Amino acid sequence: MTASHQRRLNLRRRYAVRRKDCPILTMARCTTPVTFIDDEISITDVDHATWQRSPRFMLGRLWNGEPAPEHRRAEVRLVWSESALYVRFDAQQEEPLVVSKDPQTSTKTLQLWERDVCELFIAPDARNRRRYFEFEIAPTGEWLDLIVDWARDEPRDWDYASGMETSAFIEPGKVTMVMKIPWSAFGRKPELGDVWLGNLFRQVGSGETRGYLAWSPTMTKKPEFHVPEKFGEFVFDK
Repeated sequence: MTASHQRRLNLRRRYAVRRKDCPILTMARCTTPVTFIDDEISITDVDHATWQRSPRFMLGRLWNGEPAPEHRRAEVRLVWSESALYVRFDAQQEEPLVVSKDPQTSTKTLQLWERDVCELFIAPDARNRRRYFEFEIAPTGEWLDLIVDWARDEPRDWDYASGMETSAFIEPGKVTMVMKIPWSAFGRKPELGDVWLGNLFRQVGSGETRGYLAWSPTMTKKPEFHVPEKFGEFVFDK
């Protein structure tokens, strides 16, 4: 058996017991495959056959591990190509949107996290999870990208320019948001079987009823997403 065949076998064994929802009542780390695609896809083509074939999992827990209300959950799909990482959120939306009245999509939007938003935190270097990239997308298509490095006096690099692309579609009861992030944003491209660390989030609503959803619950007393110790695993699969 070749090394590549053994690696694929190990991946299949690993996901044979994988749950769509992250197990939070055990010590198991949240893990999900990121599926390779041969061809690039347009981020506006949400009906592309690639999306229909790609694995999906539910963003269905609050930051503290409690089940999120069903009407606030989101389905997530992750795929990768030779040139980029694609992240898709299909979010249920049965309440008024909390979005900007005058959205701007040509440049990043600071404080986007104060409105409805979905987020990806990702650390390419598993040995240094306290340095990671943050990407946000709103139902309006607005976006935000930055680097977070807790080893620095000022941990957030707001001038970071990833070259990310976004698209968003609002339908009755649903919002679809897609991000495309080129590998140049990370200064590296993964190889088959590589494991990057990270987390996925959704913030929805406002005031005391605002929802804070996390794929890998951070388990803090108050809603807090910047907890790299709770990052799950993104495994780059074929």
